[in-house]
Amino acid sequence: MPFELARTMLHQKPWGMHDIRPWHKQVPTQTRTGEISYERNTETNPVPALCLKLLLADQPLSIQVHPDDTYAMTIGLPSGKNEAWYVVWAAPGAQIGVGLTQHLSRAQLHLAITDGSIADLLLWRTVAPGDSCLIPAGTVHAIGAGLVIAEIQNRVDATFRLYDYGRGRELHIDQGMAVALAEPAAGLFEQCRLSDTRRLLAVSAKFIFERLDLPPRSTWLLDATPETWLLVLSGHGTTGNLALATGDAVFAQQDKMTLRVQDKGLTALIAYEGSGPNSSLLQKADGDIVEQDPDAQVLTGLTSAMTAFTRPRDRSHS
Repeated sequence: MPFELARTMLHQKPWGMHDIRPWHKQVPTQTRTGEISYERNTETNPVPALCLKLLLADQPLSIQVHPDDTYAMTIGLPSGKNEAWYVVWAAPGAQIGVGLTQHLSRAQLHLAITDGSIADLLLWRTVAPGDSCLIPAGTVHAIGAGLVIAEIQNRVDATFRLYDYGRGRELHIDQGMAVALAEPAAGLFEQCRLSDTRRLLAVSAKFIFERLDLPPRSTWLLDATPETWLLVLSGHGTTGNLALATGDAVFAQQDKMTLRVQDKGLTALIAYEGSGPNSSLLQKADGDIVEQDPDAQVLTGLTSAMTAFTRPRDRSHS
C-alpha cells in the first residue's frame, strides 16, 4: 500500500489558539483552533486503527477519562481508549494533570466532580518540550494552558468529560464515574533510547510511540509494515515525491519508505501498531546497501523498560 501525505483537519475548540503556526499555514484568526487531526487523504480508504492529533491549548482542556475495553463494549464500542502524549511546546510552568493526588471513595469522587474540586485533586505536573506520558484507560487526566501536545490513540470516540471550567458543554458524570480510577497514576514515561536515532516515548497494548532524530544529509529505510504515522517536528526531508516539513504527516502501511534528510536534519514522531518496538523499524541506507541501525541491539531485553515510568515530577520544585 503506497504511503501518502496525510490531510489536516482543523477543529475549533473553546480552549484553542488563534495562531497555529508553524504547525499549519493558516494565518491567525479570531477563531480558536484547538486540534489538528491527521487523516488519510481520501475517505474511500479503510479507516485507520490509530488517530494522530496535535492539541493546541491556550486555556485548560476539560478534565476527562476514557473507558477500558470491558466497559466500552457494553455501550457498543469496539474497544476502550488509551492515548499517549508528547510535549511539543510548553510555556514556562505549563502543566498536565494525570491521576489524582490521593485515593478517593466513589462518594468523594462524585462530590469532587459535581462541585468542581476535581481540578484541585488532579496531580498536576510541570512539563517541558520532549516530555511524554501514557494515559491508560480509566486515568483521570487533563491538559493545562500553554501547551502544544502531539497525541496518538487507538481510534475510538470514547471521551467522558468530568469537568469543563464552566464552559457549558455536556458532562458525562455517570459514565465517567463508572470507569474512572480514583487514585494516583504513573508520572511521565521513563523514555528509553533505542539507538542514536530512536527514542521510545510510550508503549501501550495497541501502539508504539517514538521520536526519530535523523542527522543531516542521511538516507533511511523505514519499515512501515504495520499501520504507521510519521509527523515532522522540525527539519526537512523527502520520501518518494513528497517533500516534508514541520507539521506534515505521512500515513503508511504494508510499505517500505525511503526517507532522505536534508541539510538541517529532521526530527519526527512516529507511531505504529504493535505491542513492542520494532527492531527493524529504521535502517540506514548507503547507496544500494542497507545497513541495520548499529545500535538496534539495545532493543534486546527491553521488556522491563517498556513499562517503566518516572516518579511524578514537578520541575517547579527542581
